[in-house]
Amino acid sequence: MTCPPLPRTLPIVASLLALLAQAPLALAQSAILESVRQNPEQAKALCQQLRQLNTQGISSTSPEAVRMVAQQQNLSMMDAEVLTTYVVGLHCPDVR
Repeated sequence: MTCPPLPRTLPIVASLLALLAQAPLALAQSAILESVRQNPEQAKALCQQLRQLNTQGISSTSPEAVRMVAQQQNLSMMDAEVLTTYVVGLHCPDVR
């Protein structure tokens, strides 16, 4: 019995491992987004804060804005960035 050449199977195995490694992150982000879906007042409040930052010339995607959201929501920077992007896209597209 011979095994297939390593170069053919290695990319498949690497892809599967990468997907498995990201599964917990995707589940955590889904829960964060669901919390905002269930509480639109939270999204509106975040929009107001981001609009205020915009008046100061600070973008909603800036490190300062993401850090603020991360601290307020007790999130990682990555999760805060995902949350901010989601909220802006659905609830306050006027925010930049």
